[in-house]
Amino acid sequence: MKRWLMAGALMAGAFLATNAVFAADDAARPDGGKNPANPLITDKWNFRPLVVVTPDAGQPAYRHLRQQLEETREAFADRDMLLYTVEGDSGTRHGQPMTPYETRALLEALGVSPDQGVTTILVGKDGGKKVQLRGDVDLEEIYATIDRMPMRQAAEK
Repeated sequence: MKRWLMAGALMAGAFLATNAVFAADDAARPDGGKNPANPLITDKWNFRPLVVVTPDAGQPAYRHLRQQLEETREAFADRDMLLYTVEGDSGTRHGQPMTPYETRALLEALGVSPDQGVTTILVGKDGGKKVQLRGDVDLEEIYATIDRMPMRQAAEK
């Protein structure tokens, strides 16, 4: 009887430990493991997504950020960055249109909405939010943040 109880306890412990590992892995995913349409899933460990969400393309803070991106294309690419934009309900990934489903999944994963005004989010290669700013953004500050990251510093050596 003791052996049976001991074996049962060991199996239950192994089952709980395995489920905890899978739950931790899901929690680390950009979308919490809930929506496979989230395009950030494919970027993990490959890129540093910069997500810019705006009610419309005419917002001054959005236009200013787009101008900075145009002026610093090389610096942007050098840091393995990838641009997502959401203007109202239309999203793009690296200049290519996303489906409405992908756009919604991206917004849900990051917990933002175009109704909140211009929001800029830097996502790390590990899939976690590194910076979230509202309004006008200085892109050089975002580059400086990336340059302080351990993965970036290791890549520079």
